[in-house]
Amino acid sequence: MIEKKYFKTKDYCKVKFSFATEAKKVEILGLNSDWKKSIIMSKKKDGSFSADVNLPKATKHEFKYLVDKKTWFNDPEADAEEHNVFGTTNSVISL
Repeated sequence: MIEKKYFKTKDYCKVKFSFATEAKKVEILGLNSDWKKSIIMSKKKDGSFSADVNLPKATKHEFKYLVDKKTWFNDPEADAEEHNVFGTTNSVISL
């Protein structure tokens, strides 16, 4: 799940990413075109994972979730999907 919160006086949007899966660790990669530095999601009591990220307004970002350092997932609630060079797709968020 993706929740966007816009601020009138800020040049960024606060985005809350939530992802439910059986895992020990979930990371977000690709935001701000950074596929090397991940954002570690926090594990909640219900077993889901979440992270709050500030992203610039009027931008578009491709991303994927990496679960336990081995399996990639797209977010089914992303704004769109785009093909990547690996023959799969990436989730897209537009702000």
